Amino acid sequence: MSNDSTSAPNFIRNQIREEVDAGKVETIVTRFPPEPNGFLHIGHAKSICLNFGLAEQFGGGCHLRFDDTNPAKEEQAYIDAIKEDVAWLGFQWAGEVRFASDYFGQLYAWAQHLVREGKAYVDDLSPDEIREYRGTLTEPGRPSPYRERSVDENLDLLERMRIGEFAEGEKVLRAKIDMASPNINLRDPILYRIRHASHHQTGDKWKIYPSYDFTHGQSDAIEGVTHSICTLEFEDHRPLYEWFLDNLPVPCKPRQIEFARLNLNYTLTSKRKLKLLVDEGIVDGWDDPRMPTISGMRRRGYTPASIRKFCEMIGVTRADGGLVDIAMLYHAIRADLEDNAPRAMCVLKPLKVVLTNVPADHEEVFEVPGHPARDDMGMRKLPLTREIWIDADDFMEEPPKKFFRLAPGKEVRLRNAYVIRCDEVIKNAAGEIEALHCSVDFDTLGKNPEGRKVKGVIHWVSAAHGVPVEVRLYDNLFQVESPDKDKDTDFLAHLNPESLVTLEGIGEPGLAGVSPETRLQFERVGYFCTDRHACRDGRLVFNRTVGLKDSWAKIQKKD
Repeated sequence: MSNDSTSAPNFIRNQIREEVDAGKVETIVTRFPPEPNGFLHIGHAKSICLNFGLAEQFGGGCHLRFDDTNPAKEEQAYIDAIKEDVAWLGFQWAGEVRFASDYFGQLYAWAQHLVREGKAYVDDLSPDEIREYRGTLTEPGRPSPYRERSVDENLDLLERMRIGEFAEGEKVLRAKIDMASPNINLRDPILYRIRHASHHQTGDKWKIYPSYDFTHGQSDAIEGVTHSICTLEFEDHRPLYEWFLDNLPVPCKPRQIEFARLNLNYTLTSKRKLKLLVDEGIVDGWDDPRMPTISGMRRRGYTPASIRKFCEMIGVTRADGGLVDIAMLYHAIRADLEDNAPRAMCVLKPLKVVLTNVPADHEEVFEVPGHPARDDMGMRKLPLTREIWIDADDFMEEPPKKFFRLAPGKEVRLRNAYVIRCDEVIKNAAGEIEALHCSVDFDTLGKNPEGRKVKGVIHWVSAAHGVPVEVRLYDNLFQVESPDKDKDTDFLAHLNPESLVTLEGIGEPGLAGVSPETRLQFERVGYFCTDRHACRDGRLVFNRTVGLKDSWAKIQKKD
């Protein structure tokens, strides 16, 4: 995270600064509490950067605590992926990884405490009846007929729930607060539900599991969290968060602060819907490069620095600013890769060019910089031979007026090499272009030809030395800005059929043997990353991270 001088707003950082300066708090302790029921996405990245960043800035610590209170939806694979994502982003949690299940014993004891204080009871109403009795936003709720059970009966029933004597849904434990409260969250919220499910951490020890509302604040208090930072949908839950802290013998009382969540256009961040995409085979797993998951963005070629920069750019406010333009995210990664990605040439749609005035055994090697502004990236070697590949999009038989690439009788410069002229178009019996015959002006290496201007520059690869590569061109997964905005339309109807286009290209020889997750700029084409899975299988697969054009930079210039 940046320092206080950043132009991006961050009201939480400002509030904590005031608390520290006033001596109200000494050591800042935050926490990141993901539920292990899916992979982390870009919205979680904002929360990670906020919580870990604040702890870093103020010399405190941030806990990684899994909210593992729903064993039916949780998996060890999700836990492992979340830990990997947080570490990959460059953050280190304080102490060991924590689990809400670590506190199940204490939470149960506190539930018994509430029962003894007459502030919790076992309810036999069904889930539908509980919803009916709870009332609406305009009508108060009604007390359950089981609300006035005795303390002894409640303690007995709660213990029998714990040991598995009752069926799922048969009973719940509820707090006794206020069924007429204008805040529905205070209308006797559920503390425990019966679940006959094995837990990934506690096995079959428990037959009841606490609700998020009952677990979260008390876990914060046990860990000595000073600031419990969450998104705005939990604002209405804050009175309940504080009610538990006020009515239980907790060791401290953390402060809950809410901020606006990240809403990115052309993107979904609903775990349920992302899981559907995975389960239905619409995407290639949680780390498909089209997914907004951190692991998917990593596989696509995003860097930790670019994601952290993006989260800094959008700032932290309480106001819902609507959709964030995905062009901001593209700008962040493009700016990072512009400075740090080595250059290479790769032809995505190969078209054969025969240099007719070059001998068949000719081989000339050009040494060019690995990066135009980075001496530390060394030099790379580009062999020029009689036959080369160019991109089919760089040739037109009947070009428009401002087409400055190759055309019959026209000249163009091969990047880092000579000017060539197209002399003949070779076609097959079906009239399809098979090759171009061109001639080289050998007096144009590093200089312009005498008496004529050559405006176009195209990339190329030696046919004899080029490396076959698979290139995956990724685009937005959805065609509309808000794919789930219209509740009457299935979000799958907005899928972009062109979100993945696969091409068989040819790269310069230096691409052979590159390691997984190598990020490169393919000159004139875009930024790419070797696929972390495919490359381990011996295949050379490049995922397009982002194109070269920066629409966000243009927007900023206009402002």
